[in-house]
Amino acid sequence: MLDEFARIRLWTGERQRSALLRQQGVVLGIGDDAAVVEMPPDAAGGAAQWLLAVDTMVETVHFNDATMGEADVGWKALAANVSDIAAMGGVPRHALVSVSVPKKWEPARIGRLYDGLYACADQYGVAIVGGDTTSSPAHLVVAVTVTGTVEAGAAISRAGAAPGDAVFVTGPVGMSGAGLHWLLAAAMRGAGHPVPLAAAEADGTAVLVAAHRRPVPSVRAARMLAARGTLTSLNDVSDGLASEAWEIAEASGVSIVLRESQLPYSGSMTAYAHRSGADPLEWMLYGGEDYVLLGTIRQEDADAAKAALAAEGLPMYIIGEAAAGDAGVALIRDRQAGGGAGRREAIAKRGYNHFNG
Repeated sequence: MLDEFARIRLWTGERQRSALLRQQGVVLGIGDDAAVVEMPPDAAGGAAQWLLAVDTMVETVHFNDATMGEADVGWKALAANVSDIAAMGGVPRHALVSVSVPKKWEPARIGRLYDGLYACADQYGVAIVGGDTTSSPAHLVVAVTVTGTVEAGAAISRAGAAPGDAVFVTGPVGMSGAGLHWLLAAAMRGAGHPVPLAAAEADGTAVLVAAHRRPVPSVRAARMLAARGTLTSLNDVSDGLASEAWEIAEASGVSIVLRESQLPYSGSMTAYAHRSGADPLEWMLYGGEDYVLLGTIRQEDADAAKAALAAEGLPMYIIGEAAAGDAGVALIRDRQAGGGAGRREAIAKRGYNHFNG
């Protein structure tokens, strides 16, 4: 039977290239009481600030055996933190991983979880430098802390939006919520645990399932936009577009006005919503876990910024504007002609919340 330290060596031993560790300033990584890191070489010549973020994923709260495989859990646990660093305009650097393991999770399953963690880390150049491993009485808990860096004074907060700014997102929203909806329905039909990707491919929902299981944080897009000097606020879409828009509105003291006709409706999401009798707008506003970025940018630079990202193969959708007035979020229903077209609706301050039942 493997003890704690043998398991740690099994799950983390020699997982990352020494070149990546040196690039991120790692002097001493996994294997001691604490990691030792230096400010990464590309930031050492100028003033920089550290960014720190932490996220926790709990079995039965954030995932279960039907919705996600072990490697998916690992990927998403790190990706959520990478997205937080991107939402500040920064570069992710290091990660600490804490895993609380129940007896039902044998070592091989945790090994697959680390496969996903390290795959995400390699994708975004993150050095995993330490963490903690404990037992858990019932459910798996994965907590990840990520450090990042940003040029001194250049971090983008939620509080800078001003009337007249354009509101944008860096990718489709609602796809993760649609993917979760399909996964839960497939599990109820007895598709398996976890529901195999082949079943989603056969049903035309593979892109939705991938959006839920393997989100892709917008690090490059955030860095490009921040470098323009016209970005005024930024937030990542973890709890739903409505919730994140409310956070920017309240932090900045503006009204956020979204236009339904400009929202990025995914064709696969819309098709699945039609088949399942669901409203795709519900997933877009309140689904969450898309991990794209929502932000505001000076109106005069919005089109040029969108073109610059498009030239790099990166999406950017202008979906509304910030306006003077009480903090809040509204939606202009202008997607379809007919009675009520163009009406303005207040958007509820809701999304995923751990303490709302």
